[in-house]
Amino acid sequence: MENTKDPQLWEIAQRRAKFKYNLIAYIGMNCFFWGIWLFVGLNRGHMGYPWPVWSTAGWGIGLLYHFFKAYVFTDKDSSVEREYAKLQQQENR
Repeated sequence: MENTKDPQLWEIAQRRAKFKYNLIAYIGMNCFFWGIWLFVGLNRGHMGYPWPVWSTAGWGIGLLYHFFKAYVFTDKDSSVEREYAKLQQQENR
């Protein structure tokens, strides 16, 4: 049986799988960071500055970008291919 995978659909599937792995890592690591902050705060008697907010926000922005790339902007024609087609049309005029 020959390999009949559509390369563009395969790329979309890979992006989505990578996003899911990154989401699991994001949730796990941020739970760990917030757990450290909570544990240390409870041992000191005061919570102090919530430093994990920076890793949660920063990583969250990257994860959001990855989500859009994997699920929202999945058209079969990439922007590079569209620009190339425009240049070809301009050259043929």
